[in-house]
Amino acid sequence: MSEVHVFVSFDLEHDEDLYELLVAQSRTPSSGFAVLGGSKRSTTPYLATESVRRQIREADQVIVLCGEHTEVSAPVRDELLVAQEERTPYFLLWGRRDSMCTKPHGAKTAEGMYSWTRQILQEQITFTSRKAAADAAAASLCKAHAKR
Repeated sequence: MSEVHVFVSFDLEHDEDLYELLVAQSRTPSSGFAVLGGSKRSTTPYLATESVRRQIREADQVIVLCGEHTEVSAPVRDELLVAQEERTPYFLLWGRRDSMCTKPHGAKTAEGMYSWTRQILQEQITFTSRKAAADAAAASLCKAHAKR
């Protein structure tokens, strides 16, 4: 499988260290993914930044790093909404082993947070890529069938 390009959504106020750890992990041999971008500070209403929307649209996946304060992070909420609108697949990653991490607002109740180990991260990236490809193929079949 070729390298997967990801956008990383994280709480800028509390979890920038987690972002740096994920970027470092992406640079290890055989990580299987590359970080295209991540959450950014903005002086304008965050959802209005077209550059973030473009990065999320162009990414193969979004990884949402969840920490203790993720549920109250407006940028993470907005980025998750953009990923959902753009139909960019995403998953939630439990960022701090020793803390109670929270899901961002907008995450579905049934979505779980995955433990952050090298193996689980690689498996989740692979699974999310395969699921996105299968969903796209199913949608294409449905469109073709509807035209008949």
